[in-house]
Amino acid sequence: MPEPLAWQIATVTAIRAETPEVSSFTLALPAWRAHRAGQHYDVRLTALDGYKAQRSYSIASPPSRAGEVDLTIERIADGEVSPYFHDVVEVGDRVELRGPIGGYFVWEPALGGPLLLIAGGSGVVPLMAMLRERASADPRPAAVLLHSSRTYEDVIYRDELDALAGDAGLRVIQTLTRSQPPGWHGYARRIDKPMLAEAIAASGAQPLVYICGPTLLVEAAANGLVELGVPPVQVRTERFGPTS
Repeated sequence: MPEPLAWQIATVTAIRAETPEVSSFTLALPAWRAHRAGQHYDVRLTALDGYKAQRSYSIASPPSRAGEVDLTIERIADGEVSPYFHDVVEVGDRVELRGPIGGYFVWEPALGGPLLLIAGGSGVVPLMAMLRERASADPRPAAVLLHSSRTYEDVIYRDELDALAGDAGLRVIQTLTRSQPPGWHGYARRIDKPMLAEAIAASGAQPLVYICGPTLLVEAAANGLVELGVPPVQVRTERFGPTS
């Protein structure tokens, strides 16, 4: 039986705002271990009275970047951990982590493609690690990202995704469910079968599918893909609770 992962103290070396409610935190790890895109780290906070709060956050950085990881964290208003990161943590602070964790919802270049990545909101985080790792792969498998966000301002990694979309082998499809800016040319509704059909056609035959987001989105997307002919064995999902 493998030895359990040990907790270690990481140092925050950079903080970058992604949206008004989402930021990426770069953490230098004294005992860094190469991860696989799609894995996560556990974060533990300990109060002065000994009370502990623990949450899991997907790794956003690619495995090819050694010595540190990026955790992209959405502020949850009534959360115990995310408000601490957004309101208290500064560069130079130390945070307790353990990982990397997870072996099912993972992708590495050896698995090939084509890739079909579907995300709702912050579900894009582990998929971004896959796209970032894909960018350094040779050859790069064809990939499609279908990403649902509430508004234009809520699109996590917006500028980077725009830049990545210039890659001839990658297509990024965005849909905004609540409001759209003037001149918006993307979709303006929740992910549905016509969107999924377009994404399948763009990705090519028999794509490897990774879906991450709120439970209802994940279930609807996975069921829709299977109804459109994608073999269930090709579909991997990761879900989290509903968000407002």
